[in-house]
Amino acid sequence: MDLPLWGDYIDIHTHGSSPIPGIYAIENLMAHEGRTPGDIPEQAFTYGIHPWYLEYHTVDRLISRVQAVTGFTNLFAIGEAGFDKLRGPSNELQLKAFEAQVLISEEIKKPVVIHCVRAWDELLPAIKRLKPKMPWLIHGFRGNVELATQLLSKGMYLSFWLDFVMRPESSKLLRSLPKNRIFLETDGADVNIRAIYDKVAADLNLSVDELKKVILKNFKEFFIQYNDKLA
Repeated sequence: MDLPLWGDYIDIHTHGSSPIPGIYAIENLMAHEGRTPGDIPEQAFTYGIHPWYLEYHTVDRLISRVQAVTGFTNLFAIGEAGFDKLRGPSNELQLKAFEAQVLISEEIKKPVVIHCVRAWDELLPAIKRLKPKMPWLIHGFRGNVELATQLLSKGMYLSFWLDFVMRPESSKLLRSLPKNRIFLETDGADVNIRAIYDKVAADLNLSVDELKKVILKNFKEFFIQYNDKLA
């Protein structure tokens, strides 16, 4: 299995991307789509149940689909899984699907990629209750310094995409964070991850090469199951 090399741009979370030399992208597959790892060109993927597409009559089938892909060596994490107060079914159903996916991640010792929209009061009690040993990543984070600090105190990682990093308030937030907890992503948008690296590197007063080293080191620490395979 190919893994990112020094010099690669790492796109930690994308949908429907095409391979681009020099960019290491992790494709997100969603259980409701029915796509399989064989349907994607990328070398690594995550797989989970997105809260938008949950229904009472399909939740057990979707959980079974997540379980079915756990044997693939290029499955890097479970998710995106999580909570959404603006779109999706009841909190009860979202919680059922989320907890099932966390249990799978703990069983196979792989991290969880989380979608959370205005539902931190669901997510934070879940991490306290479930006490996961595997790390969690909040993808597409766009909150404030106080929320970021709270999530980091629980051991979480945060990932950012272009829409947020171009906002004026993002610079202060990024500079307030420990560099060893950040990732960058395109989330399937028609943007190049290089543009996100350029902006974040400038905000952090780093060169792009220095930021690449930071993200690669974070990758090694987050995907702990591949530590012995990463140079």
